Amino acid sequence: MDKRVLRERMRRKKRQMMIRHYTKIGLYVVGVILAVVFVIRGIIIPIASHIGGGESSSGKTVEAQADTTQADPNAAVRQPLKGSSDTDKVGTTTVGWHEDANGKWYQNADGTYYANGFQDIDGVTYSFDENGYMQTGWVSKGVNDYYFNDDGSYDPTQKRPMLALTFDDGPGEYTQELLDCLEENNAHATFFMLGQNVSAYPDAPKRMLEIGCEIGSHSWDHTQLTTIDLDAVAKQFSDTDNALIEACGQAASVARAPYGDGNTDIYNTVAKPFFMWSLDTEDWKLMDADADYDAVMNGDLTDGSIILMHDIHQPSVQAAIRFIPELIAKGYKLVTVSEMAEAKNVDLQYACYVDFWQSTFDRGEIPGYQGTVSTDGTSDSSDTSGDSSGDGSSDVSDGSGDGSGDGSDGSDVSDGSSDDGSYDDGSYDDGSSGDGSYDDSGDSEDYSDDSVDYGDGTE
Repeated sequence: MDKRVLRERMRRKKRQMMIRHYTKIGLYVVGVILAVVFVIRGIIIPIASHIGGGESSSGKTVEAQADTTQADPNAAVRQPLKGSSDTDKVGTTTVGWHEDANGKWYQNADGTYYANGFQDIDGVTYSFDENGYMQTGWVSKGVNDYYFNDDGSYDPTQKRPMLALTFDDGPGEYTQELLDCLEENNAHATFFMLGQNVSAYPDAPKRMLEIGCEIGSHSWDHTQLTTIDLDAVAKQFSDTDNALIEACGQAASVARAPYGDGNTDIYNTVAKPFFMWSLDTEDWKLMDADADYDAVMNGDLTDGSIILMHDIHQPSVQAAIRFIPELIAKGYKLVTVSEMAEAKNVDLQYACYVDFWQSTFDRGEIPGYQGTVSTDGTSDSSDTSGDSSGDGSSDVSDGSGDGSGDGSDGSDVSDGSSDDGSYDDGSYDDGSSGDGSYDDSGDSEDYSDDSVDYGDGTE
């Protein structure tokens, strides 16, 4: 064999052996480095922090205690450092509060940080977002809202006022325009629909559900329920439910009696919670967008109010499109009646609800009230009032209490109700006539029986 070829082969083999040798050395070095990092970060630093008092960046030991024994739906979780989203946190090794370009966050001794919930640290409740950064301002958990100050501390005195917008007699030709506005503003409303109108606008109920609104029943054709027998009452609502199921796959979850005229037997027959209203805009009578707007913005907007309007009237929809973003800008949260009930910790019964005012809660007149709710999602049962039996026998207020309009909730009662639960003028101003037939003309006629049964056996 040629000596030059032999020497080349020897040189190549020697080079390969050197490469293998240095590769092994490199792997050993990397392994040693990783082991040292693991020992330092996982063992030495936590022990030193514990022994030395765990000096944080603020010079104070603030290791928070996570209660893993209590099922708290709002509690923060301990999130381990992982992924590219945690690159700003990786270099931090001390326990306590830290701040980077994204905000403030809290590191525990085990290297985890709190995320996606509330956590008590040194006796103060804080909220952390999904990336572990402290939140300020309003924070929503389900239907409830909690306020956190600029320093991140929870302020239980701040209550975000809620309003329940409700629209009757639709769906109609203007309903989709109203839904556009609600969706754009992330606002919800309840639509009490007539079954006879659903087939003409089948896409409306489907979209209502898609954007978080609630579908309710206002009977089939606006018949005065107290003038027909209970079998006919049941049919009014079952036929409407069937139309809704065909349109959107879901029956109505709540109901409203035409003319606001119902009683315990009707509530139990229909087997749904019934709702009246605390603010009647009389939009059916005004038929003017500016007047409708003023009726809402200058009306009683006490936290827990239920507002009555009609989406079959163009001026009403025009007014709503104007005031919805303005109400939100003023700090109100626009919710469905069921969302309102859930936020106020009310287990809805087969009864009649007029408002969710604090003054009404204080009088014990809201059926199914379970007490106040804390940040951990638990109820104060000692504050429970009302009757949750579900038989419709609870004492339900019409918003006027004893008729004196005591204003304990900071508002005047303006629903036209007297101390015996009857309407002073005998008319049901919901945009319909009082002879049992539905009148879209906006003219109101006197209803022959001026009493309203709220499901408590009184009128």
